[in-house]
Amino acid sequence: MYGINNCDTIKKARKWLEENGVDYQFHDYKKDGLSEAQLDSWLDELGFEALINKRGTTWRKLPDDIKDNINRDSARAVMLENQSIIKRPLLDTGSAKILGFKADEYQQLFS
Repeated sequence: MYGINNCDTIKKARKWLEENGVDYQFHDYKKDGLSEAQLDSWLDELGFEALINKRGTTWRKLPDDIKDNINRDSARAVMLENQSIIKRPLLDTGSAKILGFKADEYQQLFS
């Protein structure tokens, strides 16, 4: 699981995983970093539109000209500069990547 430790959605997802006996590793990309190669693989698989959290304060604080003209390259640069803009959690099971947390989606995945 990738995300930021103090994120409420991360806390909910981690609690769900722990309560349901699912082993996982947590990578806090604020503390542990995010490599360009890792981000590029997510961009290739999920697309920049899915990865950017447009509901958060990080997005809202971006200048309008960046938001209005966002594309893969500019999104990549913004995500590398400020990982808080990446939607979380990003759960990587090895065979699937799930963005966000919905208990029923996790239940289906791990049952």
